[in-house]
Amino acid sequence: MSDTLSETDLDVRLDVDLRLGEPWVTLVWNDPVNLMSYVSYVFRSYFGFSQAEADKRMLLVHNEGRAVVATGTREEMERHVEAMHDFGLWATLTKADE
Repeated sequence: MSDTLSETDLDVRLDVDLRLGEPWVTLVWNDPVNLMSYVSYVFRSYFGFSQAEADKRMLLVHNEGRAVVATGTREEMERHVEAMHDFGLWATLTKADE
């Protein structure tokens, strides 16, 4: 067995590396418990959104049922989901293209 990699092996490795770096998103979902003002407060205090941006995303949660609040690596999005749960919000993560 040779220690050198063929062009096909390199192509496969590159494809795997690219898929591992695909972006993920954190979604916050509407719930019947939290006030809209509280959701906006969480978005401002945790994500650092301006009042206008926090209100815009809060209204998406309220009117559309969910809103994307962050995009990044899976690990980052897992931390954001856990933080949203700590604030009492319902949040999940998913791949950005789904």
